Amino acid sequence: MAGSSLAMELKTALGDLQHVAALRRGEIGIPGVQLKFVDVRPQVAAVRRMVRNVEYDICQMAPVTYMIARCHGAPYIALPVFLTRQFHHSGLLCREDSGIRIPKDLEGRKVGIRAYSATSGVWGRSILVNEFGLDASKVNWVVDDEEHEPRLRLPSNVVHAPPGYSLASMMAHGDISAGFVGTAGIGREGPPELGWETKPRAKAPPYRPLFREAATLEAEWYRRTGIYPMHGVVVVRHQILAEHPWLAGELYAAFTEAKSRYVDLLADGFAQTADDRRYREFMTFAEGDPLPYGSAANRVSIAALMRAVFEQQLVPRQLRMEELFVELDT
Repeated sequence: MAGSSLAMELKTALGDLQHVAALRRGEIGIPGVQLKFVDVRPQVAAVRRMVRNVEYDICQMAPVTYMIARCHGAPYIALPVFLTRQFHHSGLLCREDSGIRIPKDLEGRKVGIRAYSATSGVWGRSILVNEFGLDASKVNWVVDDEEHEPRLRLPSNVVHAPPGYSLASMMAHGDISAGFVGTAGIGREGPPELGWETKPRAKAPPYRPLFREAATLEAEWYRRTGIYPMHGVVVVRHQILAEHPWLAGELYAAFTEAKSRYVDLLADGFAQTADDRRYREFMTFAEGDPLPYGSAANRVSIAALMRAVFEQQLVPRQLRMEELFVELDT
Protein backbone atom coordinates (compact mmCIF):
# COMPACT_ATOMS: atom_id res chain seq x y z
CA MET A 1 0.00 0.00 0.00
CA ALA A 2 1.02 3.67 -0.35
CA GLY A 3 1.96 4.00 3.29
CA SER A 4 4.51 1.18 3.28
CA SER A 5 8.20 1.77 4.04
CA LEU A 6 9.17 1.15 0.42
CA ALA A 7 10.83 4.19 -1.12
CA MET A 8 10.78 4.54 -4.88
CA GLU A 9 12.56 7.12 -7.00
CA LEU A 10 10.66 7.63 -10.23
CA LYS A 11 12.37 9.41 -13.10
CA THR A 12 9.78 11.91 -14.30
CA ALA A 13 9.67 14.10 -17.42
CA LEU A 14 6.90 16.71 -17.43
CA GLY A 15 6.58 20.09 -19.07
CA ASP A 16 7.15 23.26 -17.07
CA LEU A 17 3.48 23.81 -16.30
CA GLN A 18 1.84 25.79 -13.52
CA HIS A 19 -0.59 22.98 -12.75
CA VAL A 20 2.21 20.55 -11.90
CA ALA A 21 4.31 23.17 -10.06
CA ALA A 22 3.22 21.97 -6.61
CA LEU A 23 4.46 18.48 -7.50
CA ARG A 24 7.77 19.82 -8.75
CA ARG A 25 8.29 21.85 -5.58
CA GLY A 26 7.49 18.86 -3.39
CA GLU A 27 4.47 20.56 -1.82
CA ILE A 28 2.34 17.55 -2.73
CA GLY A 29 3.89 14.22 -1.92
CA ILE A 30 3.15 10.55 -2.32
CA PRO A 31 4.13 8.39 0.68
CA GLY A 32 7.11 6.20 -0.15
CA VAL A 33 7.65 7.86 -3.54
CA GLN A 34 10.10 10.48 -4.75
CA LEU A 35 9.48 12.03 -8.15
CA LYS A 36 12.88 12.78 -9.64
CA PHE A 37 12.17 15.46 -12.22
CA VAL A 38 14.28 15.57 -15.36
CA ASP A 39 14.10 18.81 -17.34
CA VAL A 40 13.95 18.15 -21.07
CA ARG A 41 13.22 21.09 -23.33
CA PRO A 42 11.26 21.14 -25.45
CA GLN A 43 9.03 18.46 -23.96
CA VAL A 44 8.58 16.94 -27.42
CA ALA A 45 12.19 15.73 -27.16
CA ALA A 46 11.26 13.77 -24.03
CA VAL A 47 8.34 12.23 -25.93
CA ARG A 48 10.73 10.97 -28.60
CA ARG A 49 13.08 9.49 -25.99
CA MET A 50 10.20 7.77 -24.24
CA VAL A 51 8.92 6.20 -27.46
CA ARG A 52 12.30 5.02 -28.65
CA ASN A 53 14.17 4.24 -25.43
CA VAL A 54 11.64 4.28 -22.55
CA GLU A 55 13.95 6.61 -20.66
CA TYR A 56 11.50 7.64 -17.92
CA ASP A 57 9.22 6.03 -15.37
CA ILE A 58 6.63 8.79 -15.80
CA CYS A 59 6.39 10.98 -18.87
CA GLN A 60 4.14 13.59 -20.43
CA MET A 61 3.45 12.40 -23.97
CA ALA A 62 1.51 13.65 -26.96
CA PRO A 63 -1.68 11.53 -26.96
CA VAL A 64 -1.50 10.59 -30.66
CA THR A 65 2.09 9.45 -30.30
CA TYR A 66 1.07 7.48 -27.23
CA MET A 67 -1.75 5.73 -29.09
CA ILE A 68 0.59 4.78 -31.92
CA ALA A 69 3.21 3.52 -29.46
CA ARG A 70 0.63 1.39 -27.65
CA CYS A 71 -0.26 -0.28 -30.96
CA HIS A 72 3.42 -1.19 -31.23
CA GLY A 73 3.51 -2.71 -27.74
CA ALA A 74 4.82 0.21 -25.67
CA PRO A 75 5.54 -0.92 -22.08
CA TYR A 76 3.66 1.96 -20.44
CA ILE A 77 0.05 2.99 -19.97
CA ALA A 78 -1.68 6.33 -19.46
CA LEU A 79 -3.37 7.86 -16.48
CA PRO A 80 -6.48 9.87 -17.48
CA VAL A 81 -4.50 13.04 -16.79
CA PHE A 82 -4.32 15.53 -19.67
CA LEU A 83 -1.90 18.33 -18.97
CA THR A 84 -2.67 20.69 -21.84
CA ARG A 85 -5.70 21.69 -23.89
CA GLN A 86 -5.96 23.55 -27.16
CA PHE A 87 -8.66 24.22 -29.74
CA HIS A 88 -7.62 23.98 -33.38
CA HIS A 89 -9.83 26.05 -35.66
CA SER A 90 -7.16 28.73 -35.21
CA GLY A 91 -4.31 26.35 -35.98
CA LEU A 92 -3.76 26.86 -39.71
CA LEU A 93 -2.26 29.84 -41.56
CA CYS A 94 -2.36 30.45 -45.31
CA ARG A 95 -0.33 32.60 -47.66
CA GLU A 96 -2.33 35.58 -48.93
CA ASP A 97 -1.45 34.71 -52.53
CA SER A 98 -2.52 31.07 -52.16
CA GLY A 99 -6.14 31.63 -53.12
CA ILE A 100 -7.20 29.50 -50.14
CA ARG A 101 -10.42 30.86 -48.65
CA ILE A 102 -12.26 27.76 -47.44
CA PRO A 103 -11.05 24.33 -46.27
CA LYS A 104 -11.88 22.62 -49.58
CA ASP A 105 -9.36 24.95 -51.24
CA LEU A 106 -6.60 23.02 -49.45
CA GLU A 107 -7.18 20.06 -51.77
CA GLY A 108 -4.36 19.79 -54.29
CA ARG A 109 -2.15 22.11 -52.22
CA LYS A 110 0.93 21.58 -50.08
CA VAL A 111 0.30 22.06 -46.37
CA GLY A 112 3.04 21.96 -43.73
CA ILE A 113 2.94 20.02 -40.46
CA ARG A 114 6.05 19.16 -38.42
CA ALA A 115 5.21 15.46 -38.42
CA TYR A 116 2.12 13.72 -39.76
CA SER A 117 1.44 12.20 -36.33
CA ALA A 118 1.69 15.55 -34.48
CA THR A 119 -1.39 15.74 -32.26
CA SER A 120 -2.25 19.29 -33.36
CA GLY A 121 -2.27 18.12 -36.97
CA VAL A 122 -4.50 15.14 -36.20
CA TRP A 123 -7.04 17.30 -34.37
CA GLY A 124 -6.86 19.94 -37.10
CA ARG A 125 -7.34 17.49 -39.96
CA SER A 126 -10.24 15.83 -38.15
CA ILE A 127 -12.05 19.15 -37.86
CA LEU A 128 -11.40 20.05 -41.50
CA VAL A 129 -12.68 16.65 -42.67
CA ASN A 130 -15.67 16.18 -40.38
CA GLU A 131 -16.88 19.78 -40.13
CA PHE A 132 -15.99 21.21 -43.52
CA GLY A 133 -15.87 18.28 -45.94
CA LEU A 134 -12.15 18.34 -46.73
CA ASP A 135 -10.85 15.27 -48.55
CA ALA A 136 -7.55 14.97 -46.66
CA SER A 137 -6.28 12.38 -49.14
CA LYS A 138 -6.19 15.12 -51.79
CA VAL A 139 -3.90 17.36 -49.70
CA ASN A 140 -0.13 17.04 -49.99
CA TRP A 141 1.02 17.04 -46.36
CA VAL A 142 4.63 18.22 -46.14
CA VAL A 143 6.69 17.32 -43.05
CA ASP A 144 10.18 18.41 -42.03
CA ASP A 145 10.83 16.28 -38.95
CA GLU A 146 10.86 12.60 -38.01
CA GLU A 147 7.85 10.78 -36.63
CA HIS A 148 8.47 9.84 -32.99
CA GLU A 149 7.57 6.22 -33.73
CA PRO A 150 10.02 5.17 -36.47
CA ARG A 151 7.94 2.11 -37.40
CA LEU A 152 5.00 4.28 -38.45
CA ARG A 153 4.11 3.92 -42.12
CA LEU A 154 2.75 7.11 -43.61
CA PRO A 155 0.07 7.57 -46.27
CA SER A 156 1.33 8.16 -49.82
CA ASN A 157 0.27 11.83 -49.78
CA VAL A 158 2.73 12.65 -46.98
CA VAL A 159 6.07 13.92 -48.31
CA HIS A 160 9.23 15.12 -46.60
CA ALA A 161 10.61 18.59 -47.17
CA PRO A 162 13.75 18.64 -49.36
CA PRO A 163 17.06 18.39 -47.45
CA GLY A 164 18.05 21.74 -46.00
CA TYR A 165 14.51 23.15 -46.16
CA SER A 166 12.19 23.81 -43.24
CA LEU A 167 8.45 24.41 -43.25
CA ALA A 168 9.10 27.98 -42.15
CA SER A 169 11.37 28.67 -45.12
CA MET A 170 9.11 26.83 -47.57
CA MET A 171 6.11 28.86 -46.42
CA ALA A 172 8.07 32.11 -46.67
CA HIS A 173 9.15 31.31 -50.22
CA GLY A 174 5.75 30.04 -51.38
CA ASP A 175 6.78 26.38 -51.69
CA ILE A 176 3.85 25.43 -49.47
CA SER A 177 0.52 27.24 -49.41
CA ALA A 178 -0.42 26.77 -45.76
CA GLY A 179 1.04 25.54 -42.50
CA PHE A 180 0.09 24.67 -38.96
CA VAL A 181 1.05 27.25 -36.36
CA GLY A 182 3.58 27.03 -33.54
CA THR A 183 5.92 24.13 -32.96
CA ALA A 184 3.52 21.82 -34.81
CA GLY A 185 4.41 23.60 -38.04
CA ILE A 186 5.93 26.86 -39.20
CA GLY A 187 6.58 28.36 -35.74
CA ARG A 188 9.95 26.65 -35.25
CA GLU A 189 13.10 25.79 -37.12
CA GLY A 190 14.79 22.39 -37.08
CA PRO A 191 14.35 19.31 -34.90
CA PRO A 192 13.05 19.44 -31.32
CA GLU A 193 15.80 21.08 -29.33
CA LEU A 194 16.17 24.01 -26.96
CA GLY A 195 15.57 27.29 -28.76
CA TRP A 196 13.87 25.85 -31.84
CA GLU A 197 11.13 28.51 -31.57
CA THR A 198 13.60 31.40 -31.64
CA LYS A 199 16.07 30.27 -34.30
CA PRO A 200 16.42 32.72 -37.21
CA ARG A 201 13.89 32.10 -39.96
CA ALA A 202 13.43 33.34 -43.50
CA LYS A 203 11.71 36.72 -43.71
CA ALA A 204 8.06 36.02 -44.34
CA PRO A 205 5.06 38.08 -45.45
CA PRO A 206 2.03 38.26 -43.16
CA TYR A 207 -0.07 35.11 -43.24
CA ARG A 208 -3.84 34.84 -43.00
CA PRO A 209 -5.71 32.43 -40.71
CA LEU A 210 -7.91 29.95 -42.55
CA PHE A 211 -10.76 30.90 -40.21
CA ARG A 212 -11.00 34.58 -39.32
CA GLU A 213 -13.61 33.95 -36.60
CA ALA A 214 -11.81 30.93 -35.14
CA ALA A 215 -12.67 31.61 -31.50
CA THR A 216 -16.38 31.77 -32.29
CA LEU A 217 -16.19 28.55 -34.30
CA GLU A 218 -14.28 26.80 -31.51
CA ALA A 219 -16.80 27.75 -28.83
CA GLU A 220 -19.76 26.68 -30.99
CA TRP A 221 -18.05 23.40 -31.90
CA TYR A 222 -17.37 22.61 -28.26
CA ARG A 223 -20.96 23.35 -27.23
CA ARG A 224 -22.31 21.18 -30.05
CA THR A 225 -19.93 18.20 -29.86
CA GLY A 226 -18.59 18.22 -26.29
CA ILE A 227 -15.10 17.62 -27.71
CA TYR A 228 -12.37 19.42 -25.77
CA PRO A 229 -9.05 18.57 -27.51
CA MET A 230 -6.49 17.19 -25.12
CA HIS A 231 -2.72 17.11 -25.35
CA GLY A 232 -0.01 16.01 -22.94
CA VAL A 233 -1.20 12.73 -21.45
CA VAL A 234 0.75 11.26 -18.49
CA VAL A 235 2.07 7.72 -18.94
CA VAL A 236 3.64 5.35 -16.40
CA ARG A 237 5.76 2.24 -17.01
CA HIS A 238 3.72 -0.97 -16.79
CA GLN A 239 6.22 -2.80 -14.61
CA ILE A 240 6.06 -0.17 -11.87
CA LEU A 241 2.26 -0.27 -11.74
CA ALA A 242 2.26 -4.07 -11.77
CA GLU A 243 4.64 -4.17 -8.79
CA HIS A 244 2.83 -1.35 -6.93
CA PRO A 245 -0.86 -1.45 -7.90
CA TRP A 246 -1.76 1.31 -5.44
CA LEU A 247 0.51 3.79 -7.24
CA ALA A 248 -1.82 4.70 -10.11
CA GLY A 249 -4.48 6.02 -7.75
CA GLU A 250 -1.94 7.93 -5.67
CA LEU A 251 -0.42 9.54 -8.75
CA TYR A 252 -3.84 10.51 -10.07
CA ALA A 253 -4.76 12.06 -6.73
CA ALA A 254 -1.49 14.02 -6.61
CA PHE A 255 -1.89 15.38 -10.14
CA THR A 256 -5.49 16.29 -9.39
CA GLU A 257 -4.57 18.17 -6.21
CA ALA A 258 -1.80 20.10 -8.00
CA LYS A 259 -4.19 21.06 -10.79
CA SER A 260 -6.91 22.09 -8.33
CA ARG A 261 -4.54 24.54 -6.66
CA TYR A 262 -3.78 26.10 -10.06
CA VAL A 263 -7.45 26.34 -11.00
CA ASP A 264 -8.14 28.07 -7.68
CA LEU A 265 -5.47 30.64 -8.57
CA LEU A 266 -7.06 31.19 -11.97
CA ALA A 267 -10.44 31.71 -10.34
CA ASP A 268 -8.85 34.38 -8.14
CA GLY A 269 -7.55 36.26 -11.21
CA PHE A 270 -4.07 34.75 -11.61
CA ALA A 271 -2.90 35.20 -15.22
CA GLN A 272 0.83 35.64 -15.70
CA THR A 273 1.27 33.86 -19.01
CA ALA A 274 -0.59 33.36 -22.28
CA ASP A 275 -1.52 29.84 -21.10
CA ASP A 276 -2.96 31.24 -17.88
CA ARG A 277 -5.11 33.70 -19.83
CA ARG A 278 -6.21 30.99 -22.24
CA TYR A 279 -7.27 28.64 -19.45
CA ARG A 280 -9.11 31.45 -17.68
CA GLU A 281 -11.08 31.97 -20.89
CA PHE A 282 -11.77 28.23 -21.12
CA MET A 283 -13.20 28.29 -17.58
CA THR A 284 -16.20 30.24 -18.88
CA PHE A 285 -17.54 27.24 -20.80
CA ALA A 286 -15.68 24.29 -19.23
CA GLU A 287 -17.81 24.24 -16.07
CA GLY A 288 -15.12 26.03 -14.10
CA ASP A 289 -12.38 23.46 -14.76
CA PRO A 290 -10.27 24.18 -17.86
CA LEU A 291 -8.20 21.02 -17.31
CA PRO A 292 -10.60 18.16 -16.52
CA TYR A 293 -8.99 14.84 -15.59
CA GLY A 294 -10.58 11.40 -15.44
CA SER A 295 -11.95 8.95 -18.00
CA ALA A 296 -15.61 9.84 -17.56
CA ALA A 297 -15.09 13.59 -18.00
CA ASN A 298 -13.06 13.02 -21.16
CA ARG A 299 -14.82 10.05 -22.75
CA VAL A 300 -16.25 12.02 -25.69
CA SER A 301 -12.93 13.70 -26.45
CA ILE A 302 -10.92 10.48 -26.12
CA ALA A 303 -13.34 8.67 -28.44
CA ALA A 304 -13.03 11.47 -31.01
CA LEU A 305 -9.23 11.25 -30.99
CA MET A 306 -9.22 7.43 -31.15
CA ARG A 307 -11.50 7.68 -34.19
CA ALA A 308 -9.29 10.32 -35.81
CA VAL A 309 -6.03 8.36 -35.49
CA PHE A 310 -7.70 5.37 -37.12
CA GLU A 311 -9.30 7.38 -39.92
CA GLN A 312 -5.99 9.11 -40.64
CA GLN A 313 -4.18 5.76 -40.99
CA LEU A 314 -1.96 6.22 -37.96
CA VAL A 315 -3.06 2.98 -36.30
CA PRO A 316 -4.14 -0.26 -38.00
CA ARG A 317 -7.31 -0.79 -35.96
CA GLN A 318 -9.80 0.98 -33.75
CA LEU A 319 -8.44 1.38 -30.24
CA ARG A 320 -10.33 0.78 -27.00
CA MET A 321 -10.35 2.94 -23.88
CA GLU A 322 -9.39 0.05 -21.62
CA GLU A 323 -6.17 -0.66 -23.51
CA LEU A 324 -5.06 2.97 -23.30
CA PHE A 325 -5.87 4.04 -19.74
CA VAL A 326 -5.38 2.68 -16.26
CA GLU A 327 -8.73 1.71 -14.79
CA LEU A 328 -9.49 4.11 -11.97
CA ASP A 329 -12.70 5.04 -10.24
CA THR A 330 -12.88 8.42 -12.02
